[in-house]
Amino acid sequence: MFNFITEVKFKAILILAIMNKFQKETLKMRLLKLASLKSTGAPAELALRFEISERSVKRIVKELREEGTDLRYSQSRRSYVTEEDYQ
Repeated sequence: MFNFITEVKFKAILILAIMNKFQKETLKMRLLKLASLKSTGAPAELALRFEISERSVKRIVKELREEGTDLRYSQSRRSYVTEEDYQ
């Protein structure tokens, strides 16, 4: 019985990890789409839109940059933009 409970807990944790990875990738795609439209808003506004913390937004941006995406925050546009759009 104990092994069964342990196995069920392990599978539940694994499913949550997969869902979290999928959710993070979805947020990355949404952020990139908004950046291409120059309409992300400030990090705090983006956090509200995505229903996550501002710190999580900054982590996602950092991950995108580490993956090679040229993503910058434009003060004048108050939006994340891609490198070619940055001014």
